[in-house]
Amino acid sequence: MELRELKYFLAVAREESISKAAQALFVTQPNLSRQMQNLEKEIGQPLFLRGAKKITLTETGRLLRKRAEEILELYNKTENELASPTDDVSGDIYIGGGESYAMGLIAKAARAVQQEYPNVKYHLFSGDSGTISERLDKGLIDFGIFIEPFDLSKYEYLRLPLTDTWGVLMRKDSPLAEKEYITPQDLWDKPLIRSRQSLGKNMISEWFLKSTEELNIVATGNLLYNMSLLVEEGVGYAVCLDKIINTDGNANLCFRPLYPKLQSHLDVAWKKYQVFPKCAELFLKRLRELL
Repeated sequence: MELRELKYFLAVAREESISKAAQALFVTQPNLSRQMQNLEKEIGQPLFLRGAKKITLTETGRLLRKRAEEILELYNKTENELASPTDDVSGDIYIGGGESYAMGLIAKAARAVQQEYPNVKYHLFSGDSGTISERLDKGLIDFGIFIEPFDLSKYEYLRLPLTDTWGVLMRKDSPLAEKEYITPQDLWDKPLIRSRQSLGKNMISEWFLKSTEELNIVATGNLLYNMSLLVEEGVGYAVCLDKIINTDGNANLCFRPLYPKLQSHLDVAWKKYQVFPKCAELFLKRLRELL
């Protein structure tokens, strides 16, 4: 497989049409059709379901689309790193992590580098620990921010001097808002909105004293802002981390910590034996200085 073929394949997958993809790529339709047929022969399985009005991807096609996007993303990242001047600190730094106020510390390190080297640029990716780990392993990001518990044995990492507190986000007029803290029994009969990240944390499941299947989980999500909109509408109570959603002043929502108290440490990790571009080395140096 060549990069050109992957780019052509992604165009067809995006446009859901050979003719529209050919127009977008400035190639002829017969040439593009032949390229896709050759790609299918090379892989040995059909990639497309060719309908009367549009083309959809087979299961193999969906897998190739995911891998092709990752390959091209890594190719572009590598190309940018190699193109950076050797006598100047510039380039791109890729950071991934879940939603946490710890990003404030990352932002301070980023600002310290930017003040000295304005040509350094940052690219942030949000996701749960599993997604961040996958992107870190594939070289799609330079640094990953993880909320414990998470196995970091295969990485180098720095523990941040911060902890995140788990609790419940709710409307201020909710009955539980009158409590100073929330116990497992308080939530057993309540509609719950849980982040996909919290669903994967054993300590959260253990705190509930019940299995996930026994709880009334009415919604899940990976972005707390979107989950907070469901909370505002009264859909349920969101089990989440503190200091992400504003609950001060005239806000309609409030946060109550869990009891027994539950906190998570935060770590910044990178691949072992990682060879960083100059800009990423400098970022890590500034982060160490802040810590």
